[in-house]
Amino acid sequence: MRERIVLQDYWRSSSAYRVRIALNLLGLRYESVPVDLVAGAQRSAAHLEASPQGLVPVLEIDGVRLTQSLAIIEYLDETRKAGFLPSEPVARARARALAHAIAMETQPVCNLRVARHAVSLGGTATMEGWMAHFIALGLQGFEGLLAQGPETAFCHGEGPGLADLCLVPQVYNARRWGVDLTAFPRLLAIAERAEALPAFAAAHPDRVRPAG
Repeated sequence: MRERIVLQDYWRSSSAYRVRIALNLLGLRYESVPVDLVAGAQRSAAHLEASPQGLVPVLEIDGVRLTQSLAIIEYLDETRKAGFLPSEPVARARARALAHAIAMETQPVCNLRVARHAVSLGGTATMEGWMAHFIALGLQGFEGLLAQGPETAFCHGEGPGLADLCLVPQVYNARRWGVDLTAFPRLLAIAERAEALPAFAAAHPDRVRPAG
């Protein structure tokens, strides 16, 4: 009997997008339970029981319930020998640094609730301006980090890893908010290479967006 894997998901969430890619790369079939962040479903009692932070994703697998996308992906890496992170400590630290540059620096300040609050304070800030500014700033730093290492097909090596799982959703967001990516040729080439892989393509927000 196949194990039931459940992902509490929002189609446009960068964090959930990362986990969808990881599950697809591992060939793990899962049931998606949409959590509409725009409608505020993340604040429902049922969702807060699963995720006290009121965030997505939440992954139910192996009889446990996991939150926080990087923790989920590293759990999958460790339990399924996915190879999302290199084994050598220095290489592992670099791969994590690239992933964290997006997941812990860029994406949090572009989180929907953060950007909405910033705009609500008044002044000249707009949602579009806020998002474009911080995404471009984050990608500029990411491009610089890539330049410090060897030129490889993916962020760290010849196959997709943790950093690529973070990069592709951020590039999606950059395009969504009108960020000019021509200044970042290296990360753009990597993202386009990853996007062509079936596991990444199947996780794309346009492919998983709920009907209606």
